[in-house]
Amino acid sequence: MADAADAAPLLLDHHPTACEGLDRRIVDVVRHTKGDAAVPPLPRGDGWIFVELAGDDPGRLRASADALLAGAGASDGLVVSDRAEATALWKIREDGAGLAGISLARAAYPGWEDAAVPVEHLGSYLRDFDQLLDDHGLDGLPYGHFGDGCVHVRIDFPLTEQGGVSGYKAFVAEAAQLVASYGGSLSGEHGDGRARSELLPAMYSAAALEIFGQVKAAFDPNNMLNPGVLVDPQPVDADLRATRLVGRADDFAQAVHRCSGVGKCLADTTGGLGVMCPSYQATREEKDSTRGRARVLQEMINGELVQGGWKSPEVHQALDLCLSCKGCARDCPTGIDMAAYKSQVLDHTYRGKIRPRSHYTLGWLPRWGRLITRARTLSRLVNIATATPGLRRLVRWSAGVDQRRPLPQFAPVAARKRVATPTSSGSPVVLWVDSFSDCFTGDAVAAAVSLLVAAGYAPELLQRPACCGLTWISTGQLDGARRQLRSALDILHPIVAAGTPVIGLEPSCLAVWRGDAAELLPEDSRVAEVRAGVVTLAELLQRTPQWSPPDLTGLELVVQPHCHHASVIGWQADATLLAATGATVTTVGGCCGLAGNFGVEKGHYEVSVKVAEHDLLPAVAAHPDAVVLADGFSCRIQLAQLADRKAITLAELLANPRVVRM
Repeated sequence: MADAADAAPLLLDHHPTACEGLDRRIVDVVRHTKGDAAVPPLPRGDGWIFVELAGDDPGRLRASADALLAGAGASDGLVVSDRAEATALWKIREDGAGLAGISLARAAYPGWEDAAVPVEHLGSYLRDFDQLLDDHGLDGLPYGHFGDGCVHVRIDFPLTEQGGVSGYKAFVAEAAQLVASYGGSLSGEHGDGRARSELLPAMYSAAALEIFGQVKAAFDPNNMLNPGVLVDPQPVDADLRATRLVGRADDFAQAVHRCSGVGKCLADTTGGLGVMCPSYQATREEKDSTRGRARVLQEMINGELVQGGWKSPEVHQALDLCLSCKGCARDCPTGIDMAAYKSQVLDHTYRGKIRPRSHYTLGWLPRWGRLITRARTLSRLVNIATATPGLRRLVRWSAGVDQRRPLPQFAPVAARKRVATPTSSGSPVVLWVDSFSDCFTGDAVAAAVSLLVAAGYAPELLQRPACCGLTWISTGQLDGARRQLRSALDILHPIVAAGTPVIGLEPSCLAVWRGDAAELLPEDSRVAEVRAGVVTLAELLQRTPQWSPPDLTGLELVVQPHCHHASVIGWQADATLLAATGATVTTVGGCCGLAGNFGVEKGHYEVSVKVAEHDLLPAVAAHPDAVVLADGFSCRIQLAQLADRKAITLAELLANPRVVRM
């Protein structure tokens, strides 16, 4: 990257509108976190400058770009004119900037952000800065506005370790001398503030600082405005906020302090498969955003403004409207996973105590579903009770369900028992029938069996229940979730270890294996193998050379990817498959608003509806003749209840294309 910085002065002669530098470490962070698809092809090298030129004449603009590239002295280069490809490249810079702070061995902090030097000295400064990090045993991933000589970096200061604060102070003092030696500024874009004021003598003479004091005294004789800043400054370590929880640092404390306040959760990012942050989009209250919730959790940990720890009313108020959609886990550039934090808060709050009713009903739903569908008579009686006005009201109250929510119908017999698998000579695969596909009405399992046979496979249904513990996770019953996961591993691991693919139909359940399972069972080596062996239907079909998708040319589809599918699993395989059918596809961003137990629970109905009204409901209303596709059980329920539209699964679409067209 320092070599790239050497070229920055040459690039400025071409009057670029942006000139951003980054190195392979940040690109690798994005690739590791977001997947290979998140990184388009890049020129050879270990450091890059993204240079943007703008103009009204495409021919002249291309000539300018070619001239810039020829004169840059780069070992390799690429001119990008496609808007989508350019957006993907800028996304690396955008996401990498946030991810850089959470990708080091220790927690990283913005303790030396924003220093700037004259552009002609940038390469030399970066080399000296890297050496300074090494001298202090620190690590950081720099990036920045190379056209302005401005460098940002998150550094792994060991603030919670013995001697860490004094080490921080020694480093920033030397860093200030270094940047000043190049004629630079401690703060290239932002103010010096409390974090820099003590270091100003590195930049300004004693006479200049004396004049600062005189101006301050003349306009603020009582020292009421920003005391301790610029004039008579506080020490740089006076207001450090080290992560602590009841007097100690832990993983949770470090995780919630990753939020740097960048505020992407406050932007409308749902267009084009963005998910974060649906509750903020509904309420427009910052306390309901990822950033707002992270700040409340930070204050809970610091124990100053928010007191009472896990049980603090402010904490539960902030988390109440979190849909646990996992959108922030992907869309937040600092990797905040508010769904996981909410689950941990609920777990700590209610551990060993009586929980809300919904935790026992909705949180244990797979258990109740297996019990109810064991006998046709029992499922019929339950369905009658949930459909009878007086009884229905009582059932909803006892379950903690909002009275405005219709309750889904249980299947008369579990899908594992009613769906037959024909004899086939194809390759063996196992269909993991999740609790939702198993216990509620729907044709997804039968359609998946039919499709797999047509694709050349010999499918078998997993007859033993292998619950992923999703509902236990979302209600913060983490010990129960671990028990469910261990039981599921006992069943699934021998299958994937033998090389047999396992197909999951419910995205939220499969997403547990791609994310939560490793966090809940970090010591169990079987989790990684099951994670790799359990795939979506689209992922399996994508690697099936003997199968080709049906021709759906002329068919209009409105597709709602489940929020966990888009955020945790990734939607690319499904998007590629649907594009190959020739259908006209409108893909809906955001969350459906039901989000498992969230939209069903009492007190959440209004927000659940508002979330649906942000993206999903307008999309289906705008395409009244389209086939609506939704693999998520919650998404289908929400569409049926709020839009009176029946949605089908990908398996149903591909298995019965003629029926779908009718």
